Amino acid sequence: MRSRETELLIFFLIIDLLMLQAAIVFVAWVDLSISARDIRSISTYLLHGNLSWIIAYLTFSKKNLYLRDSFVNRVVRITKRQLVFMAVAATIAVVLLPYHLARRFFLEYSLLFYFEKIVLYFIVYRYLKYKRSKNINTVQAAVVGYNDTSFAIRQIIDSNPGLGYNFSGFISSKTTSDENILGHPDELEELIDKHKLNILFYTISFFNGDDAERKGKRVLKVCNSKGVRLRFIPKNQQWFRNRMNMESFGNLVVIDPQEIPLDNVSSRIQKRLFDILFSLAVTVFLLSWLIPVLAILIGLDSKGPVFFVQRRTGIDIKTFNCLKFRSMKVNSNADTQQATPEDKRITKLGRFLRQSNIDELPQFLNVLAGSMSVVGPRPHMLKHTEEYSKLIDQYLIRHYVKPGITGWAQIKGYRGETKHLSAMEKRVKADMEYIENWKFSWDLSIIWLTIFSRHSWKNAG
Repeated sequence: MRSRETELLIFFLIIDLLMLQAAIVFVAWVDLSISARDIRSISTYLLHGNLSWIIAYLTFSKKNLYLRDSFVNRVVRITKRQLVFMAVAATIAVVLLPYHLARRFFLEYSLLFYFEKIVLYFIVYRYLKYKRSKNINTVQAAVVGYNDTSFAIRQIIDSNPGLGYNFSGFISSKTTSDENILGHPDELEELIDKHKLNILFYTISFFNGDDAERKGKRVLKVCNSKGVRLRFIPKNQQWFRNRMNMESFGNLVVIDPQEIPLDNVSSRIQKRLFDILFSLAVTVFLLSWLIPVLAILIGLDSKGPVFFVQRRTGIDIKTFNCLKFRSMKVNSNADTQQATPEDKRITKLGRFLRQSNIDELPQFLNVLAGSMSVVGPRPHMLKHTEEYSKLIDQYLIRHYVKPGITGWAQIKGYRGETKHLSAMEKRVKADMEYIENWKFSWDLSIIWLTIFSRHSWKNAG
């Protein structure tokens, strides 16, 4: 499952370690008893401090991740972890270090480290609250249910802006004057559209038998059709906790009914690192000279810009600017009319660019920017997303991952013009197969086949 919790744990640990290095090096530089030139001494202190902090961090990892109410709670937790850090560091110094730790130096950099954390996390906390108040890069979240578990979910969302969620309200059948109730569960589809919801937390009792199963399947079906992520949160928390290997949200057990391989943090990091390295290589060794050459040729072939920029649908159904070398004459139908094999809008040079797939190469810049991946479902124009999401069940699930320059559907020859609905259905089916069974080795295979397989060139142009 895509775990914001795991991401935050890794992110906070990296930030803490960077601040620790800065504190140790700075104090060593200003402290007359420690020479900044003494690399061996400084290296020992860095190793000792890092090891001590990692142990202290892991000891209180999830317990210190979520805030209960305000930033004051964060200060209390930072203070507790700092005391644990100092105790662990003292123990390691006595047991493992070949010489006695300079106590004053340790105390100085520990206090500086503590001050750095208070200041930095306060700035980040205020910045994230500001972003959420302005709905900048936030995920609209709603809670299905109106009970103690629902209230706990809201408190976690409201107190932890770092999660990136913005609480939209409750969806419940209960009659109450609470203005935070958006509407009835029977109106779920309309409420998702009206409030532009991206994720639902559904509080459900797994001891209600067939009724709970029926309601859960209905909500899951609606979410899949709308491209909305869903998390089941059991009301019977005590029964589930410590019995199953599940994700958590604060201190609540969470079940993900839409789990896919790329929800795993390590898988996404692996894929992203490959995207960056591969795209950098293409940019440096190919695009660096190809763009100037094609800029001249495209300009001589027809009037207009070198690049064609089109708004397309990306991950989480968010739009982004997709780049291509311009292969058509400038026209007003570019964002609504799909290209056909004999399309008169395509220029002479443009036909070659499309048939050779060279027109897609600027999308490696999209990959570097993070809006695309090298491999994934091809991004569609906004008009197609709007049309086919109404015609094909679970069409929007393809947006649970980043769109790609190439993909499994393209390898199977499902590309180009889609005259009939069945053509898009085959493409979506292939995309779903890729999303549900992703492996890194499969990405490498798709890249190889994109270059050398005949199917991948089918319908190009």
